[in-house]
Amino acid sequence: DTLVSYLSTTAMFQMGLLAGPGGERIPPDLVNARRTIDLLDVLQEKTQGNLTAEEAKLLDDILYELRMSYVEMEKRVSPRGK
Repeated sequence: DTLVSYLSTTAMFQMGLLAGPGGERIPPDLVNARRTIDLLDVLQEKTQGNLTAEEAKLLDDILYELRMSYVEMEKRVSPRGK
């Protein structure tokens, strides 16, 4: 749970969804956010069948939310028409 929580929080910071320690706005870093989400995806793949139902649901839910947030952030920062 701690590793998943750490990585999901990291991805949210990288997408600019969370404020910095002093409350400052952090610009999105979608390249690294994608890498962090991909790392969670690998974690899910490699632990499949070895997690409790609660752990599997937590990972599923977090990955879903991060992917949806990533798509939304990508739309916001991409130039129109691409």
